[in-house]
Amino acid sequence: MKNKFLILVLLFVVSTGFSQKKITWDDLAKVTFSDKYFPAYEANYLYPAFSESVKELVGTRVTLTGYFLNIDPQGELLILSKGPMSSCFFCGVGGPETAVELQIAKNPNIYTDTIISITGTFKTNSDDVDHFNYILEDCDNITIH
Repeated sequence: MKNKFLILVLLFVVSTGFSQKKITWDDLAKVTFSDKYFPAYEANYLYPAFSESVKELVGTRVTLTGYFLNIDPQGELLILSKGPMSSCFFCGVGGPETAVELQIAKNPNIYTDTIISITGTFKTNSDDVDHFNYILEDCDNITIH
């Protein structure tokens, strides 16, 4: 009985370890954009058309490495970016696919432009212009490089 319990625990640990996938910014670049008018804001915004490989990531626990950006004085909008603050897509370098919104239970108090790896549940967003096109929910396992 004891051996069966140990085998079950081992299987659980192994399956949990493989339920995460490391992704790169090249994976997230597989998206195209077109202008779409959003009446609520009376403006055009870039509307994403995600590739099948990106859609397959939805709901998966993924790990991504990039630059941590805290651009909100209240610390409520946390971002992982392909590049540092001086070359993020807000500054005209790259597109929306080069930044991911991080949803973390507690602000990790990391300095802007610190390179980190972070794990979260991957989500795409097409229609809510108040959020990024890519979102990592329930983030944890933050590693500072």
